[in-house]
Amino acid sequence: MSENYKFFQHKDCEFFPCHKVKDTKDFNCLFCYCPLYTLGDKCGGNFKYVNGIKDCSNCLIPHSKNGYDYIMSKWEEVSRLASENHKK
Repeated sequence: MSENYKFFQHKDCEFFPCHKVKDTKDFNCLFCYCPLYTLGDKCGGNFKYVNGIKDCSNCLIPHSKNGYDYIMSKWEEVSRLASENHKK
């Protein structure tokens, strides 16, 4: 079975690529905005806080070849957080 659903590239986007990379061949645009952002320190990415705002500009997890699988592995945490916030 094909796994094409795990990769999308939008080369016509005015921000492509949105991160500095040596080669854009495997740059994945599927998660243009990372769904793990809301996990804060638990996302597992290479980020820092600048003036209290999470800066993910050095993180390539959602744009990497295995980014889809990594994000799906964290999906239960994202879902749980969304459910907890909904109950408030």
